[in-house]
Amino acid sequence: MNARAGVFTVLSRQWCHLCHELIEALEPIAQHYGWRIEVVDVEQEPELEGRWDELIPVLLVDGVEICHHRLDAEAVHAFCKAFPIES
Repeated sequence: MNARAGVFTVLSRQWCHLCHELIEALEPIAQHYGWRIEVVDVEQEPELEGRWDELIPVLLVDGVEICHHRLDAEAVHAFCKAFPIES
């Protein structure tokens, strides 16, 4: 299994209501799959802010964008179901 598998990374800003909404909607999905959520404040990471600025919030898994602005639950479920199973 990939070293970052099982981790949803949300690029966020503290003051961003869309970020809070995305994380709240993601929590039950993360629980369902046994994944954890890592929130990264892009204002503390200039390189990330420069790259993702207007797309925040962004949901990534191992650097791959799953969705941005609002949670696309269908895309998240499809990604997780297609993820290789650890044996």
